[in-house]
Order: sequence, then structure tokens, then C-alpha cells
Amino acid sequence: MHARVAVTATAIAFFGIGIAILPTPHAGAAGSDRLVVVAHRGASGYAPENTLAAIDRAAAMGFGWVENDVQRTKDGRLVVIHDATLDRTTDVKKLFPHRAPWRVKDFTAKEIARLDAGSWYGRRYAGVRVPTLQQYMERLSHNHQSLILEIKNPELYPGIERQTLALLDKDGWLDPGHLRNRLIVQSFSAASVRTVHGLRPEIRTAYLGTPPVSELQAYSRFADQINGEYTKLSSGYVSAVHSLKGPHDKPMRVFAWTVNGADEAERVDGFGVDGVITNVPDVVRRAVTAS
Repeated sequence: MHARVAVTATAIAFFGIGIAILPTPHAGAAGSDRLVVVAHRGASGYAPENTLAAIDRAAAMGFGWVENDVQRTKDGRLVVIHDATLDRTTDVKKLFPHRAPWRVKDFTAKEIARLDAGSWYGRRYAGVRVPTLQQYMERLSHNHQSLILEIKNPELYPGIERQTLALLDKDGWLDPGHLRNRLIVQSFSAASVRTVHGLRPEIRTAYLGTPPVSELQAYSRFADQINGEYTKLSSGYVSAVHSLKGPHDKPMRVFAWTVNGADEAERVDGFGVDGVITNVPDVVRRAVTAS
């Protein structure tokens, strides 16, 4: 999703580069009746976003669901990074000063692997790398975590939907167990979500945005969820989504993003949303548990 909200990291980071943590059972399955709390780009309030450190941090905090962003390198490798450019979250300007505007699609996977994707967040994360999607999925499997995978900027990467699904399939993420309660694919592009549904109808999909109520019926043909910015949601809108059945003949669901305050978490929980995507999952968990 857009615009990371700055949060002061107060948790102690007890893992370092290359240090594995013990597998943690995934909590709050998206197929359950409880509110699902999803760590946005990993626990990005406490570790550099979209890195293995961020998903390890989420696992250590007891959160089984994470969200990420997938894009493609110049040589066709899938990597996990939010922005279309590399300069905000890496030291690309230092290593490649003459390669502006430093777009992901203009760098090879080998070049991106050289970048420091952690120092911008804090010295303790110096040397953390931009993971490939392959590395990311392997770590999720090790941690027993579940994933909301966002196909980012699909207009820049023709065929990225098919390529992403092929990798997920190869890694065992399209088997019945994963499809039932461990994977959701989303995008801001309705065309991309529609493509994913067309290629693998059994995958649960989500559209990022809040289409007018009058258009929700059309979205229900290819999207199981409407994942909306929390400021644009209301009880009435959530009810309208819930009144429709998605492509798997189950009521459509709503996840709210990016919710980082206790008051906001309580409010969207009151709207009846099914999940909350947040940089600080512990804050949201405490808020909705207490409300």
C-alpha cells in the first residue's frame, strides 16, 4: 500500500542478519471468524519494510499474516520492494550515483542484491538486503506464516501475474492447504486481479481500493475481498460488501489499511471489517482485544 506511516520502534530487535528464528504457528487465519491482523510489509513499524527481518519480527511477535509488494528486475527476477524506485529504502544512490531515477526495473537482481536495505531504518539493520520473492517465500514457509501478496505496478511488468503464480506454484504455495487459509493475492489494478483470477480461479484475490457500491457486483466476479483505505470505509460500505458473494460463492470480505493507531483500529473493528493491515500489529491487537 501507499505511504508508510512513521512509527518509533520501541521493541528490542533480538535477531540479526542471517539469524533464523524458530517457526511460529500462524495466527488469525483469514478463513476464520476472528479479526485478522496483518503485518504490513512485515512488522514495518519495528524493522525495515519488506525485508526478511520484518517478517521475522512479525513472527516473533506472534503474527502469522504478513503483506508484501512484488516487482521485477531488469533481468526478470521477482523482488520484494514497495516503491518503483530504489532510493527511499536502499543506498542505491551511493552505489550507483549515475543511474537516476533508480527504477527497480532498470537494475539486475545481482545489482539489487548488493544494496543495503536496512541502514535507512537504523544502524542495527545495516546490511539487510532486498529479498527475492523466492527467498521471501522460503522464509515464510520456515516461519509458518501466511501472505497477502501485492502485485505492484503491474503496468510496468507485463506478464508479472503469470510469473508470480508460477513461482508460488513451484514453491508449493498453490496446494489446497495454502489456498484455503494462507494466501491472498491483491493489487490496486483491477485488471491485474482479474488476470490472477482468470489464470488460477482457486486463488483468493483482493482489490485494493473502495469502488462505488454500485460497482461492487462487478468486482465480486473476480475478487473475494475489497481491501480499502481505512479513512474511506464506513459501516454501510462494509455491510454492502458483505452482502455480496465473491467468486468462491462466499460472502466478500473487507480488510482495512493502513491502521496504526488504537482509536482507528477500534473504529474499523466497529465497522465490522474482517481484517486490519498495520505497521504495528501489536498496537492493533491490544486495541481490538480491549474494545
